[in-house]
Amino acid sequence: MTDDSRAEAPDSTGAAVGAGVLPTTLPLLDRERSILQFNRRVLAQARRADVPLLERLRYITIVSSNLDEFFEVRVADIIEATRQPGSGVTRHDLASVARAAHELIDEQYALFNDAVMPALQHVGIVVLNHAERNAAQRKWVQRFFETQVRPLLVPVSLDPSHPFPQVANKSLNFIARLGGRDAFGRDNQIAIVKVPRVLPRVIRLPDELCPRQQGFVLLTSVMRAHLGELFPGREVVSFSQFRVTRDSDLDVEADDVVNLRQAMRSGLTTRNFGLAIRLEVVSTCPPELYSFLLEQFSLPEVALYKVNGPVNLVRLNQLIDQADGDALHFPHWEPRWPDAQLPRTRSIFERLRAGDVLLHHPFESFEPVVQFLREAVHDPDVLAIKQTIYRTGAQSELMDLLIEAARRGKEVLAVVELKARFDEEANINWAERLEAVGAQVVYGIVGLKTHGKMLLVTRRERGRLRRYAHLSTGNYNPRTARLYTDMGCLTADPGLTADADVLFLQLASQTRSKAPRYLLTAPFMMHRRMLRHIGQVAVAARAGRPARIVAKFNALTDPGLMQALAEASQAGASIDLIVRAACMLPPGLPGRTENIRVRSVVGRFLEHTRILYFRWGEGDDDEVLYLSSADWMSRNMFRRIEVAWPVRDRALRQRVIDEGLVPYLHDERDAWLLDSEGRYRRVAETGVSAQQALMQRYS
Repeated sequence: MTDDSRAEAPDSTGAAVGAGVLPTTLPLLDRERSILQFNRRVLAQARRADVPLLERLRYITIVSSNLDEFFEVRVADIIEATRQPGSGVTRHDLASVARAAHELIDEQYALFNDAVMPALQHVGIVVLNHAERNAAQRKWVQRFFETQVRPLLVPVSLDPSHPFPQVANKSLNFIARLGGRDAFGRDNQIAIVKVPRVLPRVIRLPDELCPRQQGFVLLTSVMRAHLGELFPGREVVSFSQFRVTRDSDLDVEADDVVNLRQAMRSGLTTRNFGLAIRLEVVSTCPPELYSFLLEQFSLPEVALYKVNGPVNLVRLNQLIDQADGDALHFPHWEPRWPDAQLPRTRSIFERLRAGDVLLHHPFESFEPVVQFLREAVHDPDVLAIKQTIYRTGAQSELMDLLIEAARRGKEVLAVVELKARFDEEANINWAERLEAVGAQVVYGIVGLKTHGKMLLVTRRERGRLRRYAHLSTGNYNPRTARLYTDMGCLTADPGLTADADVLFLQLASQTRSKAPRYLLTAPFMMHRRMLRHIGQVAVAARAGRPARIVAKFNALTDPGLMQALAEASQAGASIDLIVRAACMLPPGLPGRTENIRVRSVVGRFLEHTRILYFRWGEGDDDEVLYLSSADWMSRNMFRRIEVAWPVRDRALRQRVIDEGLVPYLHDERDAWLLDSEGRYRRVAETGVSAQQALMQRYS
C-alpha cells in the first residue's frame, strides 16, 4: 500500500497501536443500550402529534426493521462472544441487553395499539379482525383465502417421518395444536404452517364493502379465521403466529476461497438458516406451544418475545403504501436541481473546470451525479470510468450507465463490495453483469470492506488527460438520496482527482504508491490524522487560543478517538458532537468531558452526513473541514477502505458549516441531548427544526 502511511494495527480495544493514544480510561456508555436508545428516539417520532398519522406508523415500522438488524447482527455477535473463552462477555450481559430490548418492544406495541391505530381508525383507516368484519366482508375474505392463500399453503403435521421443517429467517409461520386423530388414526398434535413470502401481508378490502372507510385485513387475521380449514376432521385447540430471527452474518473467510464472488453467492443460500437468535410469538400463545418452539430452535426463554399484535410490524409498510390521504403523509418534497451552481444547459465538465460543485442531499437533487456519469458515458473524449459500488440497489441507472460505458469501449473499473450487509445479492448480480460486458471488476482488499464513495472520470482534452471526480458521504443510490442527508462534491481539482486515482490503483493492483496529498484514507492514515487534529485543538486550548471541534457522524465508538476528545476537553477545548445513533462517550463528566456536548437529531430524513471541523487558532491556516464516508468507529478506521477529503474552497467550506453544522447545533424540535448517564432528553417539542429550515431554504 502507501509507503509512508501504512495501515495502523488495532489492539484489542480497537485503538491504534503507536498512534499516541492509550486505551481509554473513560467510563464508556454501553454500545448496545446506546443503539436501543437511538430506536427509542425514532419511536418517539411516532408519539408526536405534529407528525402525520401514516408517518407515525412508518416510524414504528422503522423501529421494527432496525431491531431485526440489531438481533441479526449485534445480539448474534454477543451470543458468539459468550461462547468464546476470555472474551469478557457473559450471559449476564446478554440478559441485560435482552431486558432492554423487551422494554423497548413492549413500548412499541403499546404505542401501536393504544395510540396510532386508534388515531387511524378515527380518520377512517381501519384494520378489521374477524370479529369486526361484517357478513359481506367475511365472505370476501373467505373467497380471498380460498383462491389466493390456501393453494399456496402446505401444512405439516409433525411425526417421526415429518420432522420440524426448516424455518427461514424472519418468515411468517403458524403453529397449531390439534385435537382428534389424523387420516391414519394417529394423534400427532403439533402442526406447522409456513406462510409464503409472496403473499401480501396487508390486504385492502374493496371500497364498496367499506363505505366511508378504508378497510384493511392482515394476512395473519385471514389465516387465523380459516386455520381450521387446513385440518379437516380435526379441531384446532390452540395456535399462534411465530417468527424466528437468525444470525445473518455471511461466514465467508476470504483468505480461504479462490473466488470471493462465488463463495458469497453460495453463502447467500444458507444465510436464511443461520443460528436462531430470537423467537417472536403473539401474547396469547400458550406456554406449551412457545416452550416447544424454544426447544426446536435451542433458545433460552430470554430469547422469547411475546408481542401484542402482528409479529412483523415492518410489513405494515404495505398499509402505508395502499392508504389514501395526502394529509396523512409528509408533504411531498422534490429535491431541487442546483441551477445556480450547475446550469442544465452547460456541460458538467466545462462547469467543473471553473470550480467545485457541492451537493447537499436530499435538499438538492442527486440527479446531477447521474447526469455527470451519463455525460461521461456518451462523451467520446472520455476514456475511463472508475467507481466504488457499496449500496446501489437492485435497480440502478448508475449501474446501467456503467454497463453502457463498457459496451461503448470505455475502460471501466468497478470496485464492488460484496460484503455490503443485506445488499450482497444485488452487488453480486451487478458484478456479473459488468463482467459480462468487459468491465474490470474487483472486490477491494481481502479483510477490508470498501466503504468509500468515489467516481472518477478520465477525459482527453487538447492532447492531455484530465480527471473529474465525485466524492460523497453517502451511497450511489438515487432512492435513498431522497431519504438520507448527505453531501457530495463534483470536482476537477487536480490534487483530489490524482489522489482518487492512486486509491483506485491500490484497490485494483494492491501495489505500494506514494501517500495521497489531500485525501485521507482508512485504514492507512485517517485515524492518525483525526488524532493529530484533536491534539492540535488541545494544544491551542492550553495556550489560550481559539480551540473548537464540531463533528457530525452516525456513531462514536472508537476508544482512541473518545480518549483524545476527553483530553481535548480537559485542556479547555469547546467540543460539539452531533451523533445520530450510538455514542459511547459520556459528555459532561466534571473534569473529564465537561466541555463536550452530544446531541442527536432524528427527523423526517435519516441523518447520514459526516462532517469534521477543527479549529486551533485565529488564522486561516488554523482550521480544517473534512467531509467523510467514515463514522468514528474502530471498524471504519481499521477494517474498511474509507475516504475523507478537505473542503478547501473557502466559500464552499462556509456553506458546509452554515448548512451542515450550524442548523443542527440550534435545532430544538428534532434534537436530543445526551447526559453523562447515557440518557437522552428532547430539547423541545416545538421550535426550530434543522431539516425543515433547510427545506424552506431550498424550496
